[in-house]
Order: sequence, then structure tokens, then C-alpha cells
Amino acid sequence: MPQYTERSVSMSRILIIEDDIPIRDELAQLLQNAGYETVIISDFFDPVPDVLSAGADLILLDINLPCINGELLLREIRKNTDIPVIMVTSRTNELDEVLSMSYGADDYITKPYNPTILLLRISAVLKRSSGTQHSLSYHGLSVDTAKGCISGNGKEILLTKNEMIIFRTLLDSQGKIVSREQLMTALWDNDEYINDNALTVNISRLRSKLFEIGCTDAIETRKKQGYVLL
Repeated sequence: MPQYTERSVSMSRILIIEDDIPIRDELAQLLQNAGYETVIISDFFDPVPDVLSAGADLILLDINLPCINGELLLREIRKNTDIPVIMVTSRTNELDEVLSMSYGADDYITKPYNPTILLLRISAVLKRSSGTQHSLSYHGLSVDTAKGCISGNGKEILLTKNEMIIFRTLLDSQGKIVSREQLMTALWDNDEYINDNALTVNISRLRSKLFEIGCTDAIETRKKQGYVLL
């Protein structure tokens, strides 16, 4: 059974799915000190019923779990609920990030994580989930911001977390100039610090992926001003 801490009306409840007991307890203490209620699952043989009954507002899900892989557990969770999920892992493989986002993760953080950054991400995901529309459209394509994918024309492309943040920011201001500073701020609010060169690389990759699905010249560069999603 899940282990609960005492909850007040204003608290957000965070479910921790982590098999490393010292890390789990440290994480629970960090969250409680930050004003969150925590729920802990320690039985990983068939955790889905406990996950669904926990009544959590957000899940912190480790990828390396006994009995079931965290990414497969995420896929099972997504069959039943859209509750926000942040994947927590010691891996740094980009493929794990892409798979996690394709299965429906809302964010992804690697260990050892900075406690302040983790709390910022949790706050950002909770804020986004309280009224965020996950299904959008762009030139007849279906955009699933929760899964990080764009589909249409018989194809589907997967975006990394940063690529989706950039695309969503441009899409929210489609036809208008979005400065590099605005994009950097959006990435900082939802992710770790990203430098100017990394932003250029992410935009280049996003352009290539949009081209793959049939959106040629989708992002126009306005010198010394920013970018426009056409």
C-alpha cells in the first residue's frame, strides 16, 4: 500500500516511485520541506493500482525499478490517466529521454539532480498541467505536447523536451517574432540552464524534424530579432 504524509487542502500531492530507499527518503524530505505532501510506493510487483489510487497531482518516476521498467510503467499509467510525470534516472542517454517523452512523460531529470532545479521543474510542470491543452494543431498536423510528438501526412516525429518547449513557444505566437531571449526564458522556466549555442542547435534540429514531416521553411530567422513560426 502507498505510504502517505499528512495533507492540507493547499498541498499538492507528489507520488515518489523510487526503489533506492536513501534517495527516496531524502527526496520525500526535500518535498515535504518545500510544502508538498508525499506518497511513497515500495511494492513494485504490480504498482499500477497503487499509482491510480494514490490521488497524486504529480509523479516522480525512476526508470530503473525492480520487477518493471519505469518507462513501461509510464506507458501503463498513460493508458489510465494524464497525471503529470517527471522521469528521474541516473542515465544520460538521449534515447531514454526520447522514449520517456514519447510514452508521455512531462519532464526528465538525471541524477544527481540539483534540489533547487528539481523543485523548479516540479513547480513548472504542476503549473503547466493545471489547464494546459495537450492536443494542438499546426498546418493540419496533430501536436501532442504531453507525448512530445507531431503526426500527420502518414508520419510521426518525436521531439525532445527542449525542442517541444521551443516549438510550443513559437506556436503560441505563430506569425509573430519570438526573440532568442524569450526562448531562453521558456527553456529556463521548464528545464536546466541552456546556453546560446545550445539554443541554436535545438532550433536547427527542430527545423530538420519539421522538414521530415513536410513542413518546409517552417521557422524563419529574423536577423537580430528572433524567429517566426510560419
